[in-house]
Amino acid sequence: MREEQAPHTLSGFPKAATDFVSALEANRLRIARDAGVSATELRALFRIAQAVSLTPKDLASHLGMTTGAVTAISRRLVDLGLVHRVDHPDDRRSLYLELSASGHDLMTQIHRSFNEMLAASAGHLDSEQLSDFTAALESVTAEIRSRLSSL
Repeated sequence: MREEQAPHTLSGFPKAATDFVSALEANRLRIARDAGVSATELRALFRIAQAVSLTPKDLASHLGMTTGAVTAISRRLVDLGLVHRVDHPDDRRSLYLELSASGHDLMTQIHRSFNEMLAASAGHLDSEQLSDFTAALESVTAEIRSRLSSL
């Protein structure tokens, strides 16, 4: 006979934090869908955009994937015209991944849309509340990263 099981739920700050992350993740999935890429391909695009120029090996490390998996992802992004390959100046067997003009246009559009969504979502906060929220979010994020790096 099966025992009654209680749901695993959070409350207070932990619930608010996971709800916030879940809302951002839902937005990220919407962005990926609208851009015609997978969530993983979108993560790759964001990392390439942030780095400007990145080796597949470095992208694989960032995504926690094999270089073979990243080769498939980068090939698809190249085929979509969002990324292009650039020869490595010091190693003819290596290359860099960079955004194409279309990739830059897409990232500009994504950032604009994200900024607009956040501005509208925080519209009920005055400038001091928004500043306090930003500082608290940055502080908690830094502390989480610090704790993770020590594991």
